[in-house]
Amino acid sequence: MMKLIPTSIPDVLLFEPQVFGDARGFFMETFRQSEFEALFAEVGMVCPSFVQENMSRSAKNVLRGLHYQTLQPQGKLIRVTAGSIFDVAVDLRKGSKTYGQWFGQTLSAENRLQLYIPPGFAHGFLTLSDHADIIYKCTDYYAPEHERTIAWNDPQLNIQWPIGEGVKPILSEKDGKAEKVLGSRESRS
Repeated sequence: MMKLIPTSIPDVLLFEPQVFGDARGFFMETFRQSEFEALFAEVGMVCPSFVQENMSRSAKNVLRGLHYQTLQPQGKLIRVTAGSIFDVAVDLRKGSKTYGQWFGQTLSAENRLQLYIPPGFAHGFLTLSDHADIIYKCTDYYAPEHERTIAWNDPQLNIQWPIGEGVKPILSEKDGKAEKVLGSRESRS
């Protein structure tokens, strides 16, 4: 049985799986369509269909994001299978009561939480452990021609990343050149 945990942004959801463990190890069900449909219905949402699943590995202090797609926006169901990350969702939906607000959560192999971020949000994460393996299901296909990036340190967002004093996050070239203006024309699409 999966447990739904509401967040400070109503459409961003946390899920906690039931874990069966003993001296041999553990077992948990990470996804069952019918169970997710029932949980989404509890909060008045329709469970999305997932069309793509990705896996990435990142080293400590790697910060990826904040990414979104202007066309073919992706909802994501994110979980960590090794290590830990601080995962962030930023609401970019025009007219939303929570536009420009962010939600952050530590996801780890230990806490086994899964985070659902709906379409219309930017997404990013910071690796907290020596490395982290992340698996995420997407509601639409990756479309690099429509991908955009908002700077991780956008002053309008003021995301409280858990970065150690004197530590510079490791960024890709693309993420290092990202705009620092949430209100830009592209980010409102």
